[in-house]
Amino acid sequence: MTQKLQDQAFIWPVRVYYEDTDAQGLVYFANYFRFMERARTEWLRALGVEQDELMYQDRRVFVVVDTQAEFLSPARFNDELLVSARLVSQARASFELEQLISRKNGDLLIRGKTRAAFLNADTMKPTRLPTDLFKEKSS
Repeated sequence: MTQKLQDQAFIWPVRVYYEDTDAQGLVYFANYFRFMERARTEWLRALGVEQDELMYQDRRVFVVVDTQAEFLSPARFNDELLVSARLVSQARASFELEQLISRKNGDLLIRGKTRAAFLNADTMKPTRLPTDLFKEKSS
């Protein structure tokens, strides 16, 4: 399935495991951020960006500088979730994603945003994003 990842949301499926829940049987709030991280990582991978190679070969890293989430409804053990990542803006050395988490049936649970900076791994200073970073790579 080919899609323009910079225009459409990238979707990553997540199953809620027992370890993701709290004593009340609901997903512990911090785990939603872990789900969002997985979707961001897989979105980058789908664009041809392997973060370990980027760090070791190019000496560049992504660092989350801001994230927020509006918790609308809880997920529970064994729920099948869809976690999205959609590029909404790009600056010289950072980008912002809209990230949504919903049940497989479409019920929206979390509405979030994440802003990440692109840094030189040696100096930890911002560096310009490559112009073609968020373009879909040919297979």
